[in-house]
Amino acid sequence: MNWQKILANGFSDVKDLLNYLELPDTLAPTTKIPFKTRVPLDFAARMEKKNPLDPLLLQVLMQQSEASALQGYTKDPLEEDKFTPIPGLIHKYQSRVLLTFGNTCAINCRYCFRRHFPYSKNNVTKNLMPAIDYIRQNKSITEVILSGGDPMLAKDASFKILLSNLAALDHITTLRLHSRIPVVLPERITKEWLELFKNSSFNKVMVIHTNHANELSLKVKSACALLKNAANFHLLNQGVLLKGVNDNAESLAVLSEKLFSYGILPYYLHLLDKVAGAQHFAVAEDKAKKIYKALQKKLPGYLVPRLVKEEPFMLHKTLII
Repeated sequence: MNWQKILANGFSDVKDLLNYLELPDTLAPTTKIPFKTRVPLDFAARMEKKNPLDPLLLQVLMQQSEASALQGYTKDPLEEDKFTPIPGLIHKYQSRVLLTFGNTCAINCRYCFRRHFPYSKNNVTKNLMPAIDYIRQNKSITEVILSGGDPMLAKDASFKILLSNLAALDHITTLRLHSRIPVVLPERITKEWLELFKNSSFNKVMVIHTNHANELSLKVKSACALLKNAANFHLLNQGVLLKGVNDNAESLAVLSEKLFSYGILPYYLHLLDKVAGAQHFAVAEDKAKKIYKALQKKLPGYLVPRLVKEEPFMLHKTLII
């Protein structure tokens, strides 16, 4: 079965997911939530059945609280629209730009800071050349970041066009992808896709998004090995500190150690971005500092991700400690 069919066969209804996990339908919200359920079957299979507090389930389980407004939580918590000179291109940091190279994800994480993002107006894959022209004219840009949605859901043909256009720009040295795909849909990493990047001369970085060690299966390990060995990607991980999921030093330490065994270096641990609908994941900054200090005692420095938060108008991430 190809990756597109695997993706299509995932869960798109919260009650179907609950039934699969042998959990009561009453856990589903009674109010309609605009941000839909999307969970690949293989990711759901890593969850513990009959456990409503499973850390993987909590990341994707639609909650009634998402329908409630809370002061300080907004649809655009990072004010990204203020840094979007052309549709689909965000230029917040001096030497790099971010392209929204896709408008969907293989999995809908309930804490996503772009859960309200207007993707229909910002899909670079459908209108690439204005972004290429912008990058060409700004010689201070050395790195292009592909995000989304999930950029790896774009077609191979879209990647081929992008890579050929970027290769013509001498000032671009690094290409970075931010993706959940290696974890939630490793089948997407095909021989054909890898071949596109193998032949590319850029420094290639893949920032994988993982929050809990239970997400990391043997399939994920194989996919990461392909990224490193077949296409020369440097692999990093960034996660989010999430209440009920990973808000303790023990689970974070296990995650870092398992990532390292997969050839992935822990990179960032983010505080939750205050996006409307995700307030139930919030961990207070004081508690985050205590967790982080406990984590530092457990791990060598190279396995401790940097604890950060992103603030709207700050031209770099803010280190918490």
